Amino acid sequence: MKDEILSRIQKKFPLVKRPFKEIADELNMSEDEVLSILQEQKQSNIIRQTSAIFDTKRLGYISSLVAFKIPSQMISDAVKIINSHPGISHNYERNHDFNIWFTVAVSPNSKLGLEKTVEILAEATGAEDYIMLPTLKLFKINVKLNTTGKDEKKEEVKRVKHTDIELTPLHHAVIRYAQYDIEMVEEPFKKIVETLDIDYDTFFKILNELQEAGVMRRFASILNHRKAGFGANAMVVWDVDEANGEAIGEKAAAFSAVSHCYLRPKYPNWPYNLFTMVHGKTTEETNAIIAEMAQEIEAKSYMPLYSSREFKKVRIEYFTPEFETWEEKYGN
Repeated sequence: MKDEILSRIQKKFPLVKRPFKEIADELNMSEDEVLSILQEQKQSNIIRQTSAIFDTKRLGYISSLVAFKIPSQMISDAVKIINSHPGISHNYERNHDFNIWFTVAVSPNSKLGLEKTVEILAEATGAEDYIMLPTLKLFKINVKLNTTGKDEKKEEVKRVKHTDIELTPLHHAVIRYAQYDIEMVEEPFKKIVETLDIDYDTFFKILNELQEAGVMRRFASILNHRKAGFGANAMVVWDVDEANGEAIGEKAAAFSAVSHCYLRPKYPNWPYNLFTMVHGKTTEETNAIIAEMAQEIEAKSYMPLYSSREFKKVRIEYFTPEFETWEEKYGN
């Protein structure tokens, strides 16, 4: 039942007072059994975090994937400098001349802006070259590891229409607290509602409003890929025709093993514009999925980039003073 529970909490976490009771009822188990399994999975670091997942862009933050070319003897120092920025959520070494790959976001009130921030990081790290790869079109962002082995190879990726929303101080307060990891206890949201001095109905109403507006992508658990047995995760980049990029991107996103799928810009020194994150338990499994995708995707060429080292993988903390502090330190 462990795999069934892990599958369930990745897909749609129940936004109710006692979410684990709801999961238990669905799986014909007791709430205590579900909690016991989840506490064990959390302790083993298989569950990385359970929280609201927000859309950086809808919160007014500007972000981009960035690749640096760093001499090998300078990587250690460069990583410390890059990771010092509070807007760095992911940072990996990958098997390419562009060897350091990270995502960076700057806050809505940033004085430096995104390009200047990356320029400062490139200079401080001694990068020989770099490329900025912002999202031109997002097809899919949904990390759901197939823990049961029962998921279909393909899935329907629904286009979501978002409602407009004006964020009130209460919305901001809920975002500030809901972005952090919840405890595996009977009432995991109790501390938040008590701190905000609101009732459960108001709290869930706000979360649902944020989801309908696309500000919150979803509320879910994210697993630690390697600990959960998915040790072979590749960022596969494809050189596809820009005129047909959207149709090709939708085809790639339909593969269940693909968690992220984006169109990004091409450069003279970087011909790849479609990016897909592909997850498998072994390199052989992942390569087989990539080969299957290559049969369906009209690409001039493609390249799987496996990460050799993970330097950072966290959630950005929104509406915190760290962004301003970093800019004051490095922006002069």
